[in-house]
Amino acid sequence: MSFSAVEVEEHGGEVELVAQEEMVRGIPAEVSWEMLDKSRFFLLGAALFSGVSAALYPAVVLKTHLQVTPPPQAAVSAAAAAILRRDGPRGFYRGFGASLAGTVPARALYMAALEATKSAVASAALRLGVAEPAATAAASAAGGVSAAVAAQVVWTPVDVVSQRLMVQTATASRYRGGTDAFRKILLADGVRGLYRGFGVSVLTYAPSSAAWWASYATAQRLLWRTVGSAHHESRGAAMAVQGASAAAAGGAAALVTMPLDTVKTRLQVMDAGARAPSLAAAARALVREGGWASCYRGLGPRWASMSLSAATMVTAYEFLKRLSAKEGSL
Repeated sequence: MSFSAVEVEEHGGEVELVAQEEMVRGIPAEVSWEMLDKSRFFLLGAALFSGVSAALYPAVVLKTHLQVTPPPQAAVSAAAAAILRRDGPRGFYRGFGASLAGTVPARALYMAALEATKSAVASAALRLGVAEPAATAAASAAGGVSAAVAAQVVWTPVDVVSQRLMVQTATASRYRGGTDAFRKILLADGVRGLYRGFGVSVLTYAPSSAAWWASYATAQRLLWRTVGSAHHESRGAAMAVQGASAAAAGGAAALVTMPLDTVKTRLQVMDAGARAPSLAAAARALVREGGWASCYRGLGPRWASMSLSAATMVTAYEFLKRLSAKEGSL
């Protein structure tokens, strides 16, 4: 978000902050939250991100299988072959219906919290005299934290249900679908069972999201200065810069948060009614099982998934914002 100035205007005793977006040297202006047609934004966003989730879901299933499979069976090719042999191509989409049902509201919460927080923090930082690059990074990081926490309120129960469905097989099926899994988990463990791993999820995704958005904003700024202002009007150049910045940020976030994500997955796929260990106990058990390398089991699919997802999501997201901009705002 590139804000060059903030004006304070008084109208009838009310103070309004007006964030004026313009091109900073070498960086094209961004579409801000205030410029969006919210109805169009959420409607188009639901369609775009549902399609992206469908394309990347098999990598998530493979990553989950690797995280819960004890060594020496935990190999990418072996896990993929086992899923195909046991369940066929459908095995890579187990739990997708439940995941998709939660994706739309979770993404809506994520986008709303992200954009509203970025706008508010950037305006406040600039009023305090913070330099524009620092204000942009701080706003992006704050937006990432609030977005991750807001989304996990919806996403954690969806994650618990979908991951239980991912790791069950056609021959050993405990749940008949997302609704059945939701009901059985709720009956066995109550609401607490649906939010198993919520603390670890927030601990994993809040700092990851903060680092991701801050590094994405910084990387995009640096790349635009390298590309030069002559390419601002090129749709291809814009998508290349956004995609490269997002892929780099996504890959770094996957590497940093992998151990916590592995522990979280282990906790969430435990049988309903089973006593969940503490985060520290689950981490110790994982390390005893296969050493520190076990914390990074499934890193390849997760790194690829997060990098591709980040690049795809961001280019779609930036395109979505321009499609959703109010008439005359660009």
